[in-house]
Amino acid sequence: MKLDFKLPKLPKLSDIRLPTLPLDLRKIESFDKDHYRLMAYGLGAVIVLMAAAGLSAFVLSLRGAEQTMVPDLRSMELAQALVKLQEKELYPRVSLRFTDDPLERGKIVDQSPSPGAIVKAGRRISVTVSRGSVADKVENFVGQDVNEAKIHLQALFAGARPLLSIKEPMVYVYDKAPKDTILEQKPLPETEIAGPTQLELVVSRGPEKAQIRVPDLAGLSIDDVLLQVAKIDLVANFSMRPASKSERQGVVVAQTPAAGSMIQPTARVNITLTKPPAKEKTVAGIFSRDLPEYPYALKVSLDSLSPSGDRTPLLTVNHPGGLFTAPYVLPAGEVLELSVLDRPIPPRFEVSAGASGSP
Repeated sequence: MKLDFKLPKLPKLSDIRLPTLPLDLRKIESFDKDHYRLMAYGLGAVIVLMAAAGLSAFVLSLRGAEQTMVPDLRSMELAQALVKLQEKELYPRVSLRFTDDPLERGKIVDQSPSPGAIVKAGRRISVTVSRGSVADKVENFVGQDVNEAKIHLQALFAGARPLLSIKEPMVYVYDKAPKDTILEQKPLPETEIAGPTQLELVVSRGPEKAQIRVPDLAGLSIDDVLLQVAKIDLVANFSMRPASKSERQGVVVAQTPAAGSMIQPTARVNITLTKPPAKEKTVAGIFSRDLPEYPYALKVSLDSLSPSGDRTPLLTVNHPGGLFTAPYVLPAGEVLELSVLDRPIPPRFEVSAGASGSP
């Protein structure tokens, strides 16, 4: 039996007709735009919700912090202050500084915010702790120059109340140590400074000066005797009286101790003058003033001031204090001014007829 394996004849592709689909491209485009718009709106809404949630959480966290009152920490020890802050759930920010009072060391001297302020729990409170004074013990100044010690103390307490100062006047004594060397001090070195303290010093005047020889002043005029006194820093007590018939006017007629005597530099020499010849509108006399006793001789000056303001020096001498005298012959109306270390010592004295010479 013969089998027939012929396949049926297939149609050509050109003869095939596909069914028409009902597709509208404009509707598909419109559908894509709506879909994207919906996604954008949804994404925006999610972002807004996240921002709102974050802001709400932040606000709630702020409002959730408990409010508390800042305690008064001043004058407390640091450890005690830290406990107080911990009780209030506050945290310290500590700084240190020097203060004037050495007893404040380790204590709170300032704080911010101030006591009584209402703050959130967890706030940092700035506290300032005293380191005490710059110097809490007296240094050893023995052997130092007194002028260098003064400069050192000024620099040490610059910008702060000085807790240690040198008491004036200082005690000066003759000593083999160089002049201005500090020999003794009180309080002693290493003494605790509990507050403002004055340092009492004994200072060397240098080796004792040799005795001086009293010059022969007899017969010298008033101007010449003043030159001699100033030249050798003679401590003189002047007096004036009318001249006798046998005496010259306006000169030295007596002195004690006698010329040629050896005396200590601070010993006084009594000098007697006779009044100069009288002149119209001119006054002669002795100026005198009681001064404090100085620990060592200070520069003392006597000047005359004219009504027009002109200044004329009469006598400049290193004087130990006590009674100071000086003769003058000046026109009436002039003024005598006494100065110690170039600082005028009031009151001034006006020269006039009949004036005693003691202001």
